[in-house]
Amino acid sequence: MSQTTKKISVTLQELAKMIDVSLLHPTMTDAEILAGLEQAKEYDTATACVKPYSIPVAKEFLRGTTVKVCPVIAFPHGNSTTKVKVFEAVEAVAAGGEEIDMVINIGKALGGDWAYVEEEIKAVNDAVVSRGAILKVIFENDYLQDEHIIKLCEICSRVKVAFVKTSTGYGFVKGADGKYSYKGATLPHLALMRKHTDPAVQIKAAGGVRTLDDLLRVRALGVTRVGATATKVMLDEAARRGFGTEPKEVEISFESAELGGGY
Repeated sequence: MSQTTKKISVTLQELAKMIDVSLLHPTMTDAEILAGLEQAKEYDTATACVKPYSIPVAKEFLRGTTVKVCPVIAFPHGNSTTKVKVFEAVEAVAAGGEEIDMVINIGKALGGDWAYVEEEIKAVNDAVVSRGAILKVIFENDYLQDEHIIKLCEICSRVKVAFVKTSTGYGFVKGADGKYSYKGATLPHLALMRKHTDPAVQIKAAGGVRTLDDLLRVRALGVTRVGATATKVMLDEAARRGFGTEPKEVEISFESAELGGGY
């Protein structure tokens, strides 16, 4: 079996700025959200990813830091009308959202109505960018085949969104046995997305990035942002392993089978 090796050089701060602290579980209380915001502030992450009603609290809590507020819209199923998605995005930016994570209309993508999908992404992106924020487009890869992912990457490249994102973290797939499973951000899908997305569009991995090794591996594939609930675990381990203010070089190896057709 062939092997691919990649070297990356990264600081502790660069690793922290890969992370969107995910505060999205439906059972999270306000107290738990505040604890998550405190963690985002302590570790100086890229953003705190919050439910729309939490935007004002997050904005005030993170005032004076470099941590941005990242609300989600049409989350997690993406089934709102385009008009509602645009309205929700505009409201989220007005409330203090600096980065917006939006779920596509998954059924339209699976049905091949690509004109609808592209028009919707463009409408939300235009609304967000014109107000000084950026858009991340969530595909929910667990529901999709490679051909759908490639088409979405091509659309997002044409529209010039800021990021394409693998998953919501909540796209559970029901199996023939009635049980639900979830993969989230897999290495083959990340490699596929990087291969078929314009270099100017960044990649966000969400779902399954829980350790420092996970974080380093996705970075080696060209991922620049992750949604994470394990921020403390990953960054404390990075500090223990000697990541600091000076770039530290690490070598990451992948088996060809891990990357599928992406490389």
